[in-house]
Amino acid sequence: MLAVFGIDSDGLNLAVNLLLLFLVVVYLSLVYWTYADARRRIDDAMLVGCAVVAAIIFPFVGVIVYMIVRPPEYLEDVRERELEMQAAEARLHQLSYLACPHCSYEVKEDWLRCPSCTRKLRDPCSNCAKPLDPEWRLCPYCEAEVAGASTSRRRRRRGGSGDQSTSERTAVDS
Repeated sequence: MLAVFGIDSDGLNLAVNLLLLFLVVVYLSLVYWTYADARRRIDDAMLVGCAVVAAIIFPFVGVIVYMIVRPPEYLEDVRERELEMQAAEARLHQLSYLACPHCSYEVKEDWLRCPSCTRKLRDPCSNCAKPLDPEWRLCPYCEAEVAGASTSRRRRRRGGSGDQSTSERTAVDS
């Protein structure tokens, strides 16, 4: 049997050989772990290769250096967070931004007229003077009936949902 480090004792030589085998297995495992972890955290193939080469050339130290400088998040988590941010921005943009239908100027929900083109956006309630949507039949603020609200549009919308038969809708529309 080959004597490592000049050790002549068979038992001690076996222990040293097993220790060296263990160190080689741990070394190869760390190189593979570096490769797998770098692929999940780094988008650039060149940087993944550099991390693996550092782990191969500098045993154990290369892996420790990689663990210090690696990105803190997985690519999947970064992409998911970016999608959530885009969705939140879209919801916020949709809720807080209204545009004038005539000139596309940004208007607020409670404005009666557009400050840019001066066109009428909404009518005020006759009872509480809050702005009303043209399709509302009653004021949601004070529950007053809205004079001159269009009802034909509502009947079509209600009828299309399946709560009335075709003959009933024809009778209501005529």
